[in-house]
Amino acid sequence: MDTVNIFIAFIAGFLTFLSPCVFPIIPGFLSYLAGTSIKDNSSKARIKNLITAIFFILGAGLVFSTLGILISLIPLKTAAIKKTISIIGGLFIILFGLFTLGTFKIPFLERDIKLNFNFQKYRYLGAFLFGATFAAGWSPCIGPILGSILTIALTKQAIAFVLMLSFSIGLGVPFLITGFFAHEAINLIKKSGTFMKYFNIIVGLLLIILGILVITGDIASIANFSYSFNVLK
Repeated sequence: MDTVNIFIAFIAGFLTFLSPCVFPIIPGFLSYLAGTSIKDNSSKARIKNLITAIFFILGAGLVFSTLGILISLIPLKTAAIKKTISIIGGLFIILFGLFTLGTFKIPFLERDIKLNFNFQKYRYLGAFLFGATFAAGWSPCIGPILGSILTIALTKQAIAFVLMLSFSIGLGVPFLITGFFAHEAINLIKKSGTFMKYFNIIVGLLLIILGILVITGDIASIANFSYSFNVLK
């Protein structure tokens, strides 16, 4: 089951990157932070963008991993408490899913945390700080997905740090790829309109399913289904 949860955290990080309010602006913003032009396809520009992306992810990863450590330190000893947390947490994940579908609004998830900083003057430090700010809650796109993984981490305290680290890696890998291929990513974004249109619907439904699995304690069934499918093959 732990492997399944870690994989879910990784996919959640990847979905955070692909969200409509993150993916479309990342190539241009990384280029801005690196002091390059989005149209600059030279090796020098690619390396600058890549290094900038690394510092961005380090900032975000530090915050996510720290959250994992803090969650693991919360005293939840008895099985009854853990079961209650799973039920409450699952309900929250379902609410996050309904929010993502646009069923209702959650004001604090729609609040942006902005950083007033001279990015160009302190290029890599700026990227690191912006990454940390992003992790602290950039937009509604990151809020529901991150909140869901934090909830799972609370129900799986023994691997809370690993879950948040996996989430960071899931977010970081596409960031690094996009940093190096920023020019090409812009062309890909222009062709992804249809996908972006249905992204929130897909993620909302996935979060609702995940919330139900957390409540019932059936996340392990995903692993069992995968195992049975492989055996049948």
